[in-house]
Amino acid sequence: VIKTDIVIIGAGPVGLFTVFEAGLLDLECHLIDNLDRPGGQCIELYPEKPIYDIPGVANQTAREHIEALMEQIKPFNPTFHLAQSVETLRFVKKNNKKYYIKTSAGTEFETPNVIVCSGAGSFEPKKLNIEDAEAFEGKGLEYAVRSKDQYTDKRVVVF
Repeated sequence: VIKTDIVIIGAGPVGLFTVFEAGLLDLECHLIDNLDRPGGQCIELYPEKPIYDIPGVANQTAREHIEALMEQIKPFNPTFHLAQSVETLRFVKKNNKKYYIKTSAGTEFETPNVIVCSGAGSFEPKKLNIEDAEAFEGKGLEYAVRSKDQYTDKRVVVF
């Protein structure tokens, strides 16, 4: 069982900024995310999309925003538990009022603080409902635009 000050559920931009704020208070953080990398929807769905509404930043892409947050939290050395989802979350009043968390990978935590930063929650693409569509996934059939350059000078259909 991992004992830590805070478990953050979600490693998107809000979860990453939560690490920064907790780090300023000298609190140890562990983050759990069902994706295989930090960044949430910013990285998964629109990494090249410009963001214009971050205070003090005229504009930056979603990828640049996540990279900046990752750089900002480096001094606090957070631990990431990626490609895992929370399966059990219990609050036990007796034992110093702690939360017990277990992930899909079997990782267990004991913590007095849980912060849910799941945004829109875990997401699955709405897959094309035609026969044999799976055979084309990653070979021209995509459910997210991770690099707009791959579509330059190509015919594209968006559903």
